[in-house]
Amino acid sequence: MSTDSIALLRKNAGQDIRALAQEHFKHDLQDSDRDALTSAAGKISTHVSVGSALGLALGAFLAFRLRRTRMQMFNAFRAHEKPTHVKFADGREALGDIAAYTFFGFGGLFLGGESGLLTGSAAAARRITGDPESRERIETAFRRFRADVLRKEADELDQKKSVAEYLGL
Repeated sequence: MSTDSIALLRKNAGQDIRALAQEHFKHDLQDSDRDALTSAAGKISTHVSVGSALGLALGAFLAFRLRRTRMQMFNAFRAHEKPTHVKFADGREALGDIAAYTFFGFGGLFLGGESGLLTGSAAAARRITGDPESRERIETAFRRFRADVLRKEADELDQKKSVAEYLGL
C-alpha cells in the first residue's frame, strides 16, 4: 500500500499544488490584492482561535454548572443505597466529572471553532469584496488556478494505466 493513500503522508501532490498557487498568487495579483487575501486569511484564523477559546470556556462553564447542579440534587435527596461503585464523600463520581468536563469541553471547542469559522469567513468575504476591481482580479486568478489544478489532475489520470496504479496499490 502506498503512502499516498494516507492524506497525512502525501507530499508530492500538496507541494505541486502549493507551488502552483504561489505562482498564481505572485503573477496574477497586484500587491493590494495579495494584502487583501493575507488580511482575509488572518481574519479567519483570528475568528477561529477566539471562537475556539470562547467555546472551550463556555463548555467548561457549563460542565461546572452541571456538576454543581448534580451536587445540589444529591444533597437535597441524600439517597442512601447500597454502594455499587466508588463515590467521593460529597457525592461526586470521578468518571462523571471527567466525562462532563471532557464532553462539554470538546463540544464547546467544536461549537466555538465552527462559529468562529463562519464569522471569520463572513469578515474575510467582506474584506475581499470591498473593492470591485480587486474582487474581479482575485476571482480571475482563482479561476485560472482552479483550471490549472484540474488540467494537472486530468494529466495525472491520463498517465495512469489502471485503477490500482492510480490508487497506489
